[in-house]
Amino acid sequence: MSQPTISRRPSAPVRVPAVITPWFWAVKALTTAMGEAASDYMVKAFGPVPAVLAVIFYVWDRSEHTLSILSIFNARRELFYWATVLATFALGTALGDLTAITFKLGYFDSGVLFFIVIAVPALAYRVRALGSVAAFWSAYVVTRPLGASFADYLSKPKLISGLNWGDAPVALALAAVIAVLVAYLAVTRVDMPEAPGAPTGPAVRSQRA
Repeated sequence: MSQPTISRRPSAPVRVPAVITPWFWAVKALTTAMGEAASDYMVKAFGPVPAVLAVIFYVWDRSEHTLSILSIFNARRELFYWATVLATFALGTALGDLTAITFKLGYFDSGVLFFIVIAVPALAYRVRALGSVAAFWSAYVVTRPLGASFADYLSKPKLISGLNWGDAPVALALAAVIAVLVAYLAVTRVDMPEAPGAPTGPAVRSQRA
């Protein structure tokens, strides 16, 4: 997987919604549901999902010479991106089922396992052992089984290692938390990177709000 050289043109805006906007997360939530359904079909129709994801990455990289989501400014790259999103959801679902059910770890232990796993690309990127693009996609794949494992732990019956809070209450509670977090980020912009040499602090953030 080659490391991208990102060249962004002012006249060609990125086609993927910015991750700090509600639009990005609304679409991501919808792809979660689609990926859940698509994962079962893909496993039956195409065999191991990792092979499908590997093919998508290979063709995308060979065609565009970058896998960075910051370089998606045309329709072809956008199609590659959404194909990757669907495949990562399918792979994530398969991984969650593998650890919780096949390996009999249960939902909570699976969630703890994936919490540890998702820290690996972050650490590797921090010590410069992994490029930013590889680190991003590695972590992105793991977000699916991580979130699903803890959600299933809260909602599923105790007979299968859950707390039996119910699917609907857990879904509504998580939706409320997401709404609060997205609103908080939209108002405060605390996740926005500072320009080099720019002043920082509460006074600057209050001026931006």
